[in-house]
Amino acid sequence: MQFSGVSNAWTMPIKARIDMLTTGVRTPVGIKILGADVKEIERIGTRLESILGPVPGTRSVFAERAAGGYFLDFTLKREKLARYGLTIKEAEMVVQSAVGGEVVSGPVMLRDENGMLSAYVFVDLAGRDVGSYVEDAKKAVQENLESLELPTGYTLTWSGQYENMQRVRERLKIVLPVTLFLIFILLYMNTKSAVKAGIVMLAVPFSLIGATWYLWFLGYHVSIAVWVGMIALMGLDAETGVFMLLFLDLSYDDAVRKGKMNSYEDLREAIIHGAVKRVRPKAMTVMAAMMGLLPIMWSMGTGADMMKRIAAPMIAGLVTSFIMELLVYPVIYALWKWWAEVRPRLHPAVSDALRLN
Repeated sequence: MQFSGVSNAWTMPIKARIDMLTTGVRTPVGIKILGADVKEIERIGTRLESILGPVPGTRSVFAERAAGGYFLDFTLKREKLARYGLTIKEAEMVVQSAVGGEVVSGPVMLRDENGMLSAYVFVDLAGRDVGSYVEDAKKAVQENLESLELPTGYTLTWSGQYENMQRVRERLKIVLPVTLFLIFILLYMNTKSAVKAGIVMLAVPFSLIGATWYLWFLGYHVSIAVWVGMIALMGLDAETGVFMLLFLDLSYDDAVRKGKMNSYEDLREAIIHGAVKRVRPKAMTVMAAMMGLLPIMWSMGTGADMMKRIAAPMIAGLVTSFIMELLVYPVIYALWKWWAEVRPRLHPAVSDALRLN
């Protein structure tokens, strides 16, 4: 749909209110033009319309007409009014009461931001994430900077959801490392071993494999909701990793108590017992978490779009994390136990005769 002077910015009412309160721009991407002259601001805005229009992913772009608005003029025909005994004044009163306005000149509204006059360019997207679109849009503006003729004292500020995304990205640079550090500290306090805590932390990259592929399959772009799901996934990964490590430790300690840890084959047998023969309880733990998240992917109510993007990386991440834990954890655990504990305890002659297969 195309209406003169109206942008195709489709959004939800509450979300639009939040966006307007935080950035003043209700579209995913917006450009704030700051300057001292409303006519110059309008010229820059209309030029940005032509620059951003061809950028892939642009569904609509509209620059505010800061120097003037869209007005409706009526040209009255005196001879036809006279047939009905009407005067020009009476006709104008009817038009004024019906339309609710008068023919005027000058700005329809003056925006002020940071002590300067401003106007907005609203950009709505289709089929692209905000981050990559803004990168391409910035390149297009930079390439056309000379034709844009941006005078001294006029600035462009990229806003909208992009501004919120940039703010969250800076916070994530602190939140993600702190989250990983806290998980590692808690694991170390529980296991009393930096190696065991490190082995459990391997579940994080294992889970990212499934999360990334599932987001690609669903066509979800990286967003704040996706990052929230990723952070929650780290906690679930640590839980399943600890569960796996627990069974390996129980099997290993049981073999040591029974005096059956005298060779690499004994170690291998203990790890197989802890990893393979106890797959069922591990699978039940992962399935219980997944079954609790699957209904979110089927939901259709208010807020479902955001909740799906939180649950999607958690569901797929648990699958690949579980598979990789079964395949990789036992190997790393065997190498660690062999070189750190079992081999040093053996008689030197026996140790030299053994070979790690």
